[in-house]
Amino acid sequence: MAEKNKKIIADSNKIQLLINKLAKDILEKNIDISEIAVVGIQTRGVYLAKRLLKELLAVKNINMEIPFGILDITLYRDDLGEMGADIPTIKDTNIPFDINAKNIILVDDVLYTGRTIRCALDVLKDYGRPKSIQLAVLIDRGYRELPIQANFTGLSYHTKEQVCVELSEVDGQDVAYICD
Repeated sequence: MAEKNKKIIADSNKIQLLINKLAKDILEKNIDISEIAVVGIQTRGVYLAKRLLKELLAVKNINMEIPFGILDITLYRDDLGEMGADIPTIKDTNIPFDINAKNIILVDDVLYTGRTIRCALDVLKDYGRPKSIQLAVLIDRGYRELPIQANFTGLSYHTKEQVCVELSEVDGQDVAYICD
């Protein structure tokens, strides 16, 4: 949980506004909602993707099913060897739909170096060839190591300090802050 001395970037209300902004921006670029699918990156990207999915439908004021998937990038990481003797925890990857010819909205909480997204692209490639992959992130903290940029950004907060996002589904509260 965020302590009182942490620098808060976004509180619960701001996070909801950012999700709403992301949904509107996605719908502006993707006129035909039947061509999109939403995929969240484990862990917090999944919960943000679920919220974003609800918001997309609410903004569009429609009752339809948009394909939803969950992606774990653990085995695709380029730093597994640096983790030492620790065995990484493998989470679920579940993409129960054909990604071919879909506009995939890939969702994560924080974009920094671009390495997580590179791994996610590698995982998606194993499932097929989508029409496009569009990246939506809650917070972009800048300082990329790879040429990867978000198509949709809730908040740009350029910092080399670590940014932590807590979500009620996992952490009991919605807050983004600079963490030590």
